[in-house]
Amino acid sequence: MTDLYTTGFDRSFGPFAIFFGILFLIVVGIFVTLAIKGIMQWNKNNHSPVLTVVATVVAKRQEVSHSSDLDSETMNSSSTTYHYVTFQVESGDRMEFLVHGSEYGMLVEGDNGRLTFQGTRYKSFDRMNI
Repeated sequence: MTDLYTTGFDRSFGPFAIFFGILFLIVVGIFVTLAIKGIMQWNKNNHSPVLTVVATVVAKRQEVSHSSDLDSETMNSSSTTYHYVTFQVESGDRMEFLVHGSEYGMLVEGDNGRLTFQGTRYKSFDRMNI
């Protein structure tokens, strides 16, 4: 009798186990892929030369990310703001960089100056009168 019960349980649980196993592998695969891409970008930036070019601030934007945790006793929520600035260099090419909030506040669209960066990593922007 126990063998029939166990066999019936295995048959009904089998498709769910396979589904959740595949789902688990997909989620782990996504995290591993993102981690590898992040490490590769960090390594590429570290091996890139530090460049300083004449540039103009052409755009600024913010991206706000919200998260909340609803609990039976408390409600926690938080938000993170990411600040991006787009620079245009003399050749007409545009580059967007993630910058700290303090830098973001100091930059104004139309500012001209010397942009220093390393790969995709923003270093600084020094205003100059052109």
